[in-house]
Amino acid sequence: MKRLLLVEDDRSLGATLHERLLREKYDVAWVETKQRALKKLEEGNWDLVILDIGLPDGSGFELGRHIKQQTTVPIMFMTALSTAEHRLEGFEIGAEEFIPKPFHLRELLLRVEHVLERHPVRRQATCQGCVIELENRTIVHPDGRREVPPARDFDLLQLLVTSSPAVVSRNQILDELWGEDKFLNQRTIDNMIVRLRQTLGDSDGSCIRSVRGVGYQWCDDE
Repeated sequence: MKRLLLVEDDRSLGATLHERLLREKYDVAWVETKQRALKKLEEGNWDLVILDIGLPDGSGFELGRHIKQQTTVPIMFMTALSTAEHRLEGFEIGAEEFIPKPFHLRELLLRVEHVLERHPVRRQATCQGCVIELENRTIVHPDGRREVPPARDFDLLQLLVTSSPAVVSRNQILDELWGEDKFLNQRTIDNMIVRLRQTLGDSDGSCIRSVRGVGYQWCDDE
């Protein structure tokens, strides 16, 4: 069952959406504030977050940025703030959909369905007995030890896993991880790969596979 987090401070609309999404067989948590949403997000394993922008204790845009920085969960904005500037800001943050209020309930349900179809959420991967928890940004070793790699190293690992089975080029890695600030030697990427392989016990490169002259490919145990 898909898990949805609904963040809406209008009690009437929130109750209506919550009830209807439950009827559509989604597992839905409804909260009315940014702070409660942040606590729910810590539970992880969400398939979609539906966000109002005008929250009583902060901006839904700020919450959306936090979600995109910390997780791979898709987000959808719904709001009465529907100028071109607001829509652009929402999409620049990384939203999959931007639905202006008022909207037809059936339209929202169809958009939710389409986002979930486009983004089947992969929550973990495995390598040499290690479990990589993408939402928690944690590697669980075979002995139960939990390790949180450096942020940039995990960003690279997550990029490889979520791009699999495609090969990720070094240029793509530079674009995704450093953006315009990429005045560095590509050897930096190779060093990060070495660290990740050491962390995962992937000494033979069977999980993080080198593709000569191109980049790297993730091939896990699943």
